[in-house]
Amino acid sequence: MIQLHNVDLKLLRVFNAVVKFGGFSAAQASLNAAQSTISGQMAQLEMLLGVKLCDRGRSGFRLTEQGSAIHGASESLLAAVDKFRMEVDTLKNRISGHLNIGIIDNTISDAEGAIPRAMRLFRARGHDVHITVYVGSPPELETRVLDGRLHIAVGHFPFKISGLSYLPLYHETQGLYCGRDHELYRNDYRSAELKRRIISSDIVARGYLQRRDLNVLGAASAAATVDNVEAQALLILSGAYIGFLPCHYAARWLSTGDLKQLGRALIESPFEIISRRGLAAPLTVRTFLDDLGRARRA
Repeated sequence: MIQLHNVDLKLLRVFNAVVKFGGFSAAQASLNAAQSTISGQMAQLEMLLGVKLCDRGRSGFRLTEQGSAIHGASESLLAAVDKFRMEVDTLKNRISGHLNIGIIDNTISDAEGAIPRAMRLFRARGHDVHITVYVGSPPELETRVLDGRLHIAVGHFPFKISGLSYLPLYHETQGLYCGRDHELYRNDYRSAELKRRIISSDIVARGYLQRRDLNVLGAASAAATVDNVEAQALLILSGAYIGFLPCHYAARWLSTGDLKQLGRALIESPFEIISRRGLAAPLTVRTFLDDLGRARRA
């Protein structure tokens, strides 16, 4: 049996970085180490664990079956270690450790988002906390909060999961848009005719919001499905599709005339903070949530 004290946590962090960036060479910048050093550390970890973790060659970097399982276990272990450190610091009333936050894509232009202001308030406390920010889709964020890789996440979560708590934060306004080359761009149709032409147009929707968008428009199906706002904007700007976009995100192309808003219908998408249900939040997380609330009220 492997003795846990024989396995250096630093080696596990090196392993996780190699997996995250997809290879020894790609992980050099993150680890601030030469490829030969990383290779030696990986060899040492494999020797301690007694298994081969990965294959690398002309076909690229690939985890072995055992490597994949150990990677999952190591992520859980390192998350538990970070939680232990934060709990110890809580006893000392000191804010330190790691804070892993998830956010939905392309919220940087949203004045209602409050996250940048919360970050500024949090850093002004003068603590020793290393912050990691992960950008992903709602299902990815929910998965990472559930398995402990993220402490909290902020986004639009249309499907509620029993193991998570959802705290309302603010609403994001979305409008329906077409590109400059779309047939609806240069025509101002009356409401009934516009609705008919919208339904007959090719619609692009984000997968997790597809049913909502189609119900609002009264359409039966989408012609294209994406998993993020940028991909949705790309297809709308092409002039081949219409679809919903956050108004703050679409504003840059609306001002240049590359986009046109269709009708006056707006959707208010609720944004929420998610965390694991039944898990006492460490002081670091509670402090950031307080700052997020202060930023939102401001």
